[in-house]
Amino acid sequence: MLTENYLQDYLKEILPMCGGILGDIQKESYKDNVPIIPNDVVRLLSFILSVKRPERILEIGAAVGFSSALMSKYLVYGGKITTIDRFDIMIRHFKENVRKMSLEDKIELIEGDACDILPKLNDKFDVIFLDAAKGQYIQMLPHCLRLLETGGILIVDDVLQEGRIAKKREDVPRRQRTIHTRMRNFLWEITHNDALETAVLTIGDGVALCHKIKDI
Repeated sequence: MLTENYLQDYLKEILPMCGGILGDIQKESYKDNVPIIPNDVVRLLSFILSVKRPERILEIGAAVGFSSALMSKYLVYGGKITTIDRFDIMIRHFKENVRKMSLEDKIELIEGDACDILPKLNDKFDVIFLDAAKGQYIQMLPHCLRLLETGGILIVDDVLQEGRIAKKREDVPRRQRTIHTRMRNFLWEITHNDALETAVLTIGDGVALCHKIKDI
């Protein structure tokens, strides 16, 4: 958490959780420490997508399907989500959850490593949600920008690394230094790229919002 505990506690009280099957998945995932987005990021995504009303969404990091199912609520009629994941246990739960919610016609899963899959994609997307291996964000960024429509939004989760990103390299545990360097490079790139208008928010574990304002 990147804000004071009393603020977190207050916001938890007033921000509603999801309802129905989606809410059941959300509550069970939080209870079992399954890596899905926290509820403040749920509310942020819901707000952005309710305004944007996308037709095509690319998600990198499907996990158990919670965020895909959430985002599917805001697609225009006939819209579709393409999502990528490589972990068998996540893929199994993802398929079960998508089936429970009858979302097979809205959500397509591509199984495999995103770093291998992204270079092969050629479709354009209105929104890209990046929530995968943090050390690979900088490697994935050129593909995300290529696939994102001008006027589209790139949403990136977990960019502040529990605040470690603000520390000097030598003050970060040795095993975390590679990710620290790569994430700093990523944040520098998205905040200094002339094709993007970028904001970095301290909700959740840090969320970056990038609006692609011109072709690259």
